[in-house]
Amino acid sequence: MSKIEVDAIDKQSGSTLTLGGSGTAVTLASGATQSGFGRTGTVDWQTGSIKTGDFTAVSGEGYFVNTTSGEIDVTLPSSPSAGDIVAVSDYAKTFSTNQCIMLRNGSNIEGAASNLTLDAEGLAMTFVYVDATKGWKVVGAGREEDKTSAEFVTASGGTVTCSGNFKIHTFTGPGTFTVSNAGNVAGSNTVDYLVVAGGGSGGGRYGGGGGAGGYRESPGTASGSYAVSPLGAAPAVALPVSVQGYAIVVGGGGAQSAPDPNPGGSNQPGNRGNDSSFSTITSTSGGAGASQGYEGPGPAYNGGSGGGASWSGPAGTGNTPPVNPSQGKNGGTGVGSPYYMAGGGGGATVAGTNAPPSGGGAGGAGATSSINDTPTTRAGGGGAGGSTYNSPGAGGAGGTGGGGAGGSSLGGRASAGTANTGGGGGGGFGAPGAGGAGGSGIVIIRYKYQ
Repeated sequence: MSKIEVDAIDKQSGSTLTLGGSGTAVTLASGATQSGFGRTGTVDWQTGSIKTGDFTAVSGEGYFVNTTSGEIDVTLPSSPSAGDIVAVSDYAKTFSTNQCIMLRNGSNIEGAASNLTLDAEGLAMTFVYVDATKGWKVVGAGREEDKTSAEFVTASGGTVTCSGNFKIHTFTGPGTFTVSNAGNVAGSNTVDYLVVAGGGSGGGRYGGGGGAGGYRESPGTASGSYAVSPLGAAPAVALPVSVQGYAIVVGGGGAQSAPDPNPGGSNQPGNRGNDSSFSTITSTSGGAGASQGYEGPGPAYNGGSGGGASWSGPAGTGNTPPVNPSQGKNGGTGVGSPYYMAGGGGGATVAGTNAPPSGGGAGGAGATSSINDTPTTRAGGGGAGGSTYNSPGAGGAGGTGGGGAGGSSLGGRASAGTANTGGGGGGGFGAPGAGGAGGSGIVIIRYKYQ
């Protein structure tokens, strides 16, 4: 007995399906009509006689078969002529529970001398008798579930732009992504995202650079490959959505560290930024850069990317808390006597630079995405301040992606991270130095809408 592998059916004209027992390939003709031999036309559906038990089919008729109570055998016409046509349809969508068996009644079915089992829910199938070799040919097959038309995600919120078949929602501050239609598999039912947290600010006195805000991005699985993620082979995937409002949180950057009120030795570390979030994705704020007074080092803070250390003490650790792929890198370390330089803040893809003898360490590089169809680099770490304690040096450069430059007596005060990039702020130099503020974050959502 043959069995239809319905999952292999493509309902388009000229496609193929496979008969399980015989392994026979079947080419589907267009529609449920037949011409060239014998009769021409479609079946007359017997709507007044729903079949609930075994019966013998008559050429030219279509039958709604109700297998709710058990298996039903349909005997094909005996001694058929070329052009005879018969159709059946799963009335109660129960073929997957109780099968419908097409009994060949002496004629081949798709060239096989075996009966045919229909066992897929909602299946409808049309047969035309061709000749003694092939016998009954399947000329139309489909399932009710396959008739579902494509539906696409429909949503509002933020600043909306279009790119071909995709919509892009950009949030530079708090808002709501409101889904009014969740779509379906035939159209779209997931969204891609970029979520960047606020960057940390740089440390004050001899300050390390601020760490960039955490950077998390899906790799374009919902909306085409818009970019190759610089984060590497990411297991991140697009997010499914449902009809509801999703709160969007865009983290602010860490506030500028306070100027040192006591040139004799106070520590004025930077401040952490603030988290950004959408749905189940939270990007962690950037870690603050360290500072150092005569009594010892202030702390460098962990975060999405870690803050840079002052001339002693540990640097901040990135990807804290840990996620996969990593949301950011570590801060750089400082160097002590005789240079007394600080390390740069970590960026999304590169750790902050350890301090060289000649100046503050540079901030780590950020990550580039084209989720909005414009390649943009975000989440760069802040550069460290250039010391004036013993050997004046230039401030470290801000990491590409909005990181602020470190301050220096050779070149001015620390710079802030760029707004809506999550860039870390630059570290300050000697008393009464102040670090630059961190840059605010951003949330971008992209999906197929038509």
